[in-house]
Amino acid sequence: MSRWRKAQKLAASRGIDALLVTPGADLRYLTGYVALPLERLTCLVLPAEGDPTLVVPALERSAAIASGVDVQIESWGEVDDPFALVASLVGDAATVGVDDHMWASRVFALRSALPLARQVLGGELVQELRIRKESDEIDALRDAGLAIDRVHSRMGEWLRHGRTEREVGADIARAIIDEGHETVDFVIVGSGPNGASPHHELSDRVIQEGDPVVVDIGGTTSAGYCSDSTRNYLAGGTVPPQYAEAYAVLEAAQQAQREHARPGVTAASVDAVGRAVIAEAGFGDLFIHRTGHGIGQETHEEPYIVEGNELVLGDGMAFSIEPGIYFDGLFGARIEDIAVCTEDGLEVLNNTPRQLRVL
Repeated sequence: MSRWRKAQKLAASRGIDALLVTPGADLRYLTGYVALPLERLTCLVLPAEGDPTLVVPALERSAAIASGVDVQIESWGEVDDPFALVASLVGDAATVGVDDHMWASRVFALRSALPLARQVLGGELVQELRIRKESDEIDALRDAGLAIDRVHSRMGEWLRHGRTEREVGADIARAIIDEGHETVDFVIVGSGPNGASPHHELSDRVIQEGDPVVVDIGGTTSAGYCSDSTRNYLAGGTVPPQYAEAYAVLEAAQQAQREHARPGVTAASVDAVGRAVIAEAGFGDLFIHRTGHGIGQETHEEPYIVEGNELVLGDGMAFSIEPGIYFDGLFGARIEDIAVCTEDGLEVLNNTPRQLRVL
């Protein structure tokens, strides 16, 4: 059964008469079409009953056809009203679901075009499908994981003291493409005190001898699936004793989480297992973020591995396991792997050494 048909059945079961999906990961997931996020409206109209229609600007019609979508395509010209076209396809639907990332301007334009329809968020419905990866999706995530592992294995080619984070990052970005990704999604090179900022990216700071360096990198492959892996390096010199102590705790915490995560446990419990190890060692206040996030056609999606999320993990769910410890103004460390729940337990998709690597 096609993905859009599954979404159609879910919509009907939730009382949603039509689902409206604009460019983004949900549209790609449902149709395979990677639409440009233009000011011109592209929108999948997916009724709970009947055939769907992909509304596209006339100049994008050829691209939509070439993508191989298995739905009817309706195009509109530059002086046409695409929202009126969508409204005509929706008809007298009482409840319309809009995708979570739809631009506000489009939400309001559709509200004007469909004044009698109640708008609800439709993203949760699609996420219910996307959260459990099919075998071909897991294969794509494996390929992405292997590709980013190859980049980490080459880190000694670029990361050394005397170079700036930005210089190292540029080399890493080129390697992400060379090793099998279609796009570079992010490159974090956090040296010394910059490593204490989890989402630090790149700066002109010169890496100093003995600096711990957090390298968190990811991209998207041609299959549309993402990689994301973090490893830690020392730019020569000797390991600071405080860092060595914290890093040993971090390794133990991440290992405990990998050993615990499997179908049947909650997302919150995976977070708790690692957080307990870190807290017992006296670093609890320095683990300042959730343990992980789901991954697929987006780097961050459901399920989120965080306190309070009592979702029971199931077969096909893919997510990161990435505890961190951060000493503000000094350094930080994070170990991150992507893993997927299987019938037998957990498959870890990143397998470069997790130990601190001295370059």
